[in-house]
Amino acid sequence: MITEKQNYMPFKPNQVRLNMNNLIFFIRNILAFCAWNVFLLALFTLLVGCTGHPAQTTITLKSTPTPLPTPLKKADTLRLSYWDTPGTLNPHLSTSVKDWEVSRVFYEPLATFDKEGQLIPFLALEIPSVENGEVAKDGKSVIWKLKPNVKWSDGEPFTADDVVFTYHYITNPDVRATSKSYYEQIASVEAIDDHTIKVNFKEATPIWAIPFVGVGGMILPKHLFEKYNGANAAKAPANLEPVGTGPYRVLPPGIKPQEIVFLGTQLIKTIKIKLEPNPFFREKSDSRFSSIEIRGGGTANEVARLVLEAAETDYAWNLTPADNLTTLSKKQGQIVANLGNDVEQLELNWTDPNKETADGERSSIKFPHPFFKDSKVRQAFAYAINREAIAKVYGFTAEKTNFILVTPPQYKSDRVFYTFDLTKAAALLDDAGWKDSNNDGIRDKNGVKLVVLYQTYRSQATQETQKIVQKDLTSIGVDVELKVTDGAIFFGDMSNPDHNGRFLADMQDADWISPSPDPGPFFQYWTCSQIPQKANNYSGFNFRRWCDPRYDALYAQSQQELDPEKRQQIFIQMNDLLTEEVVTIPLVRLGQLSGMSNSIEGFDPTPWDSETWNIKDWRRK
Repeated sequence: MITEKQNYMPFKPNQVRLNMNNLIFFIRNILAFCAWNVFLLALFTLLVGCTGHPAQTTITLKSTPTPLPTPLKKADTLRLSYWDTPGTLNPHLSTSVKDWEVSRVFYEPLATFDKEGQLIPFLALEIPSVENGEVAKDGKSVIWKLKPNVKWSDGEPFTADDVVFTYHYITNPDVRATSKSYYEQIASVEAIDDHTIKVNFKEATPIWAIPFVGVGGMILPKHLFEKYNGANAAKAPANLEPVGTGPYRVLPPGIKPQEIVFLGTQLIKTIKIKLEPNPFFREKSDSRFSSIEIRGGGTANEVARLVLEAAETDYAWNLTPADNLTTLSKKQGQIVANLGNDVEQLELNWTDPNKETADGERSSIKFPHPFFKDSKVRQAFAYAINREAIAKVYGFTAEKTNFILVTPPQYKSDRVFYTFDLTKAAALLDDAGWKDSNNDGIRDKNGVKLVVLYQTYRSQATQETQKIVQKDLTSIGVDVELKVTDGAIFFGDMSNPDHNGRFLADMQDADWISPSPDPGPFFQYWTCSQIPQKANNYSGFNFRRWCDPRYDALYAQSQQELDPEKRQQIFIQMNDLLTEEVVTIPLVRLGQLSGMSNSIEGFDPTPWDSETWNIKDWRRK
């Protein structure tokens, strides 16, 4: 993550910031280091020249020593940094985890799961159970009692009507909510009174603790979104200036654009969001921060340095071991691992990214992939992946088992499918008819060369992974072209063709995180209904565009089976089907790594919610 800085601007390779507020400091840095490189002096002349204005161009600078900024001066301001820029502050329109992370600072669900998998109430007065009579014995309904005297951050009362409205908003097909899959088993939600709701399910189900829980369960204020409960949902002002029930509230204008950064040839925007304590928050406290600054955009390397060495931010989200973490001094901060169901995967595109429909859609389900439709080719690619080498890049231990779903442990399969074996991979390609007919080193079949475009997001770890995969696939006659996109684009607006959900490539890296200790929401990502298409405005998380009735039938069964042991076996079958069919190739199990200032206490991450879930408990030591 990179944070916009008003008083400090370090030089970075392939990076020029176009921000007039930093021009003076920009010039001073050049003058200070002109002795290091004559080129910098020339650059100074180019930028200021006769006009005194910065040149609007991309310039590559050589690395120069970077002075450390002064430590934080305002001990009562909490600074959070995200290298992946938040695009919306409406969690139900989000296509990326980073939007959930930020939204969770001010929005709340009825309850969430802590790191032990125990439900913790937020807007709920208590956790429902069969014992207290709030979970129906037949599995067809659940009653939630809400906390009284809760207000939104604009002073309006929070009531059961807000919960009912949130359900109707999420399930309205015109809204195109990305969280709608959590609510598909619901028949209706009704307000019993101002502080009680009843959720009725279509059939008996074990998943009563999925809707309105965790990141997919954040409640929206009816009085602000009621007019935007339809095709105009994306135009709601509250998408950028939210009003929540949490301990802090967002100050206007919400997401505020800051600097513009060039990373290579890509233009990246950075943003700032300012918050203050919510004066209407139900829990009174004198130890909350007087303000919060959330900054986003840039590189994970820089935000890691800012929290671990420079003391210029308090929290840096989603770092990876390869991103210079081992070389940083960590004098000002520490690395905290949040180990959950986070698996880095190599996704295969089951559709053809190079064919277009009449209306211009690529990676359309109308056109199967020219060679990944062959199971032998997919298996060959799976055997060609060196997980041991990739695990070393990430700093984690490679697992030899099938590990798409790795936790809770009772759902983990013990079957082994594809181990690293280039000889077996080459033999499978031979059997499939892919041979090097003209001795150019690339296999071909019926005039088509075995060439793949492999895309990923900008990260040292993912780019090192690309090189490992490219080397081994090249050795068996596959030509691998590499593409790198900045994370703010790769995980940003789905309308951008470089978004990973559009998947205009043959392979791509992605890590998938389960939002609940119940595997149901996680495994829904691979159902046919989750395939993003132009017709559904690219909503859904089945980016691979794989569709198998066998899998969908197992998923439907898992949503109705009340016997825990039988349900456990259903999930293991689904897990094994994904791996055996090589829908995706699991690479390495990750722990989410975050940088945290040594001056902050109370940080208690859970793998089943955003890391900001308990931000009301964060304190300056």
